[in-house]
Amino acid sequence: MKIKVRVAEKKRIQKHIDTPFIRLDAFLKLNDAVQTGGHAKLVIQEGEVRVNGEVCTQRGKKLHPGDVAEFQNVLYEVG
Repeated sequence: MKIKVRVAEKKRIQKHIDTPFIRLDAFLKLNDAVQTGGHAKLVIQEGEVRVNGEVCTQRGKKLHPGDVAEFQNVLYEVG
């Protein structure tokens, strides 16, 4: 017997930046994924954020255009 499983697509949000890079914590705040810098620090250090598919625990990680951060099943792409 085969079981069909429906996988929901993750929401994708693209945000353009005017600088060569942006720090991960600032990018999460810019997208309203977190409410404060302290909240960003906590979720990043807890390993709840992925960057380009890999868990990232560096809140100062530099994101460049084309990078994708994932938090709570939402994809945030740097444009």
